Formats: sequence, structure tokens, C-alpha cells
Amino acid sequence: MPEQTPEPPAGFASLPNRTAVVTGASSGIGAAIARELHAAGVTLFLTCRASADRLGAVAAEVSAAGRFVGDLAEPAERERLLAEATAALGTPDVWVNNAGVDLLTGAGRSLAYEEKLAALLAVDVTATVALSRSIGAAMRERGRGAILNVGWDQAATGMDGDSGELFAVAKAGVMAFTRSLAVSLAPEVRVNCVAPGWILTAWGETAPEEWQARVMRETPLKRWGTPEDIARCARWLCSDAASFVTGQIVNVNGGAVR
Repeated sequence: MPEQTPEPPAGFASLPNRTAVVTGASSGIGAAIARELHAAGVTLFLTCRASADRLGAVAAEVSAAGRFVGDLAEPAERERLLAEATAALGTPDVWVNNAGVDLLTGAGRSLAYEEKLAALLAVDVTATVALSRSIGAAMRERGRGAILNVGWDQAATGMDGDSGELFAVAKAGVMAFTRSLAVSLAPEVRVNCVAPGWILTAWGETAPEEWQARVMRETPLKRWGTPEDIARCARWLCSDAASFVTGQIVNVNGGAVR
């Protein structure tokens, strides 16, 4: 199990008077990013697909300016999100594409391989591309902004099994898109990607012993990462402290080299 992630120093990567949208913010990494940006002084707008009660609790915790519940696989829902978020915040200073399909817990586990692939492509890839291009254009016209995507460290190296294949397709696409969009939107807008390693979210908390052993074996820091580890990196990448950083894939994985 992970050690407690230390609190950042006072003033770390502050973002006072900034606004941000975080997708997939009802739990896990998305909720941790929302809390971290709130601590940095950001006014937030949060989204989830279906967990309205959990999203409401996170939104209350971070005093969010608004929240959205809808399936980002649907083009009409993406348009609704853009309209509602910009109505609440104007063109946001930061956009975090964290929403992704859960294929490891819940109903997603029972889908056929082709169904899992279609779901991942629709949300993790197509929604990320469409939302980033739309909000990126608005940010560029406004003259500033930061977009953060979420990849996966093993997309670049490979992992065996169905889940490894499926997530590699989706997250490698997100990571490559990040690099190209960063060039397209420069110099006004920065675009980066955080690539988590073994992070203790819902699946990790109940992972079998062989997976617990694999995490320790593959991670030089000898612990699971936490959602807060990802959130601290996200906060830095979205802040002016990273003003000369764009088009980067930042692994947050305890030093894993596979």
C-alpha cells in the first residue's frame, strides 16, 4: 500500500484567479486533480458520466462553479458540456481531459474485446481530441491556456493481455495527439500529458496478490502511486511554473522502466 503523499509547500504552483474544467472528476485521479487545483486557487467546473451523487460531493468540497453529468462518447453531449462550461467560466484557463472508460471494474469488465475497444476509442480518444480542439481554438483566440491529457506509461513500452492491448491503443493515441496539438496551438496554448504508472484506484485496492507483487517488482520506489501523486504533477503542468513546458509526456510511475 502507498505511503502518504506529502503535502506540497505553501505557494507551490499557485493558480490564483484561474478557471478550469476537469472531466471524469467524481472519483480517483479526476477528483484528486480537482482538489489539487482548488488548493491552488482555481475555480472549477467538473464532469462525470453517471455518478451524479459522487460528483456533487466533490463539487461541494471544491466549491465548483458548476458540474455536468453526461456521456462524452456522444457528440451532442460534448457540445452541451462546452456550452455549459463556457457559460459558467467563460473560456477556461485550464482544461483537463481525465474522463476515461473503466474496463477493469464494474459493468465494463464483461464487455467483449471489440466493445471495449469501441468504448475506449469513443471516450478516451475521440472525446479528448474533439474537446481539446474546440477549447484549444478558443484559448488560442483568447491568447492563453493550458490543456492536460491523461495517458499511460506502459502505452510506450507494452503490456501483455487484453487490457494492455486495449489501453495501449487508446492512450498511445492520446499521447501522440498531445504532441501534435501542442505544436498546432503554440505559442498561446500549452498542451501536455501526464502518464500514470501503477496508481492505487478502485482496481488496485482489490488487485490479487500476484498483481501487488508485480507492482512492487516493477516500481523502483516500491509502492503504489496515489491519485494525489498524479494531481500534484497535473497542478504543476497547468501552472505558470511550467510555462516553458509543452508537448511533453510526463511519466508519474515511481521510476518504472520496463
